[in-house]
Amino acid sequence: MPVNIAIVSSEIVPFAKTGGLADVAGALGKYLSLHNCDVRLFTPMYDVTSRGGIEFHPVEFLEDIEISFGGESIPFSVETATLPGSETEVYFIDSPGLYDRGKIYTDDGDEYLRFALLSRAVLESCQRMGWAPDVIHCNDWQSALIPLYLRTLYAWDTLFADTKTILTIHNLAYQGAFRSSIVDHLGFGENHSFLHQEDLRSGVFNYMKHGVMYANAISTVSETYAREIQTPEYGEGMQDMLRHRSDALFGIVNGVDYDEWNPEDDPLIPFHYNPEDLEGKGENKKNLLERLELPYNPDVPVFGIVSRLVYQKGFDLFYNIMEPFLRHVDFRLCVLGSGAEEYEQFFQTLNDRYPEKVCFYGGYSNELAHLIEAGSDIFLMPSRYEPCGLNQIYSLKYGTIPIVRQTGGLADTVQHFNPATGEGNGFVFEHFTSQGLAWAIEQALQAWEDRDQWDQLIQNAMSANWSWERQVEKYLELYEWVL
Repeated sequence: MPVNIAIVSSEIVPFAKTGGLADVAGALGKYLSLHNCDVRLFTPMYDVTSRGGIEFHPVEFLEDIEISFGGESIPFSVETATLPGSETEVYFIDSPGLYDRGKIYTDDGDEYLRFALLSRAVLESCQRMGWAPDVIHCNDWQSALIPLYLRTLYAWDTLFADTKTILTIHNLAYQGAFRSSIVDHLGFGENHSFLHQEDLRSGVFNYMKHGVMYANAISTVSETYAREIQTPEYGEGMQDMLRHRSDALFGIVNGVDYDEWNPEDDPLIPFHYNPEDLEGKGENKKNLLERLELPYNPDVPVFGIVSRLVYQKGFDLFYNIMEPFLRHVDFRLCVLGSGAEEYEQFFQTLNDRYPEKVCFYGGYSNELAHLIEAGSDIFLMPSRYEPCGLNQIYSLKYGTIPIVRQTGGLADTVQHFNPATGEGNGFVFEHFTSQGLAWAIEQALQAWEDRDQWDQLIQNAMSANWSWERQVEKYLELYEWVL
């Protein structure tokens, strides 16, 4: 029997993206459709939504629908397009007054309303389609009100009588916490008893918290992160509630679309290679350094970074150790990213002081991101916390050995290399300290000097399989469990 799955996400590749959420939503939609599922994706139509080469069509019976929010009537219409590389339909909730802001997320005073509309528009669209989802898969706070709306405003509709909900937490640091005065505007009417009373007394209404309260199941994007968020260190104030729901809390590592990230046929790198023939990796290394105007030496390791330069990613750890390494060790450092000014300035200063060893490329380039993965020998990812992480998985596929902290999805995908047994696929440090990161870098440099060890590391790394073909099976098991 086919399973009807509605996936609701504030961003979906290739239409709109700020992070890994977009990749997950798009990949799930693509791969679930290969498993006898009727999958329909729902997302806002932003003015920045990319339409490049994709046909969009209005849904005639989903035009100019009015939804009442606390006496205010807000209209929306729906357009649809096929997710590239699949037969999955994506439904775009079009409400220009809310979504034409020049960016996906804002600090505007009605941010709460932009995503409350998304939640209700999904349910209103299903009603008019006459389509009953078996599972509504919500993602992060932007769609976390759906389980609550199903228990309250839409509890009357037998269309949803058997519908189950899953909330996936991609990053618990972002919860959608607003002032409690918005509650009346959200349209809950006489359903205040369903709301988190202690928060209301404190003047707060938290979208993520209500999703955790009412979703039939909760998932996160790695097994370790599912355990971490039940602790005070990582729980962001919600650890007690998550421990209370631990029987329905699951961790599934994000998959990677190897159609896009694969050194055997990656169209964005100049030389292709595979575990049996690594010559192309060396050629990519040379090409990368030439492009970044750094001197090439095949015997000198290249460290790569592709990242948002933000607090979460742990670049504070570099402050006390990177210059001593640069002074005493011959290596190259290629950094691609943008974010907080202090981190950008740090890497720019390294670039200026060591122009023969460091190149900082501020901003983002997809082509350069692929080339850094293919041309680097070692990938640095010292995250303070990392719900899943994708770059370490890309690195494994490209034979670029990751150095990571033991947290979240990094702990689930990278195993510390043991030179005595030849097991492991990277270098892992436990404590979030500069000394811990320095130790891991030294371990990697020691292994680099032994070509047999390094070749074994590359083979171990490239044999890892985190494909969506594999990971989608775990989501199917989760849907089966919740149903």
